[in-house]
Amino acid sequence: MRAIAKPSWGGRFASRMRGESGMSTAEYAIGTLAAVAFAGVLLKVLTSGPVQSALQSLVERALS
Repeated sequence: MRAIAKPSWGGRFASRMRGESGMSTAEYAIGTLAAVAFAGVLLKVLTSGPVQSALQSLVERALS
């Protein structure tokens, strides 16, 4: 007979975390709002003057 391998710590942790079948509609809505808010903040930061000039100088330095 072949012995059944004992699940690793990570496998046991993952199986406990999957106790519920998935996110509910409210959780999807909150997650979507958080992602949109983060994208808005990131867009604002990346389009600001100092960040654009820093990125431009970085690209120019890399290409030269």
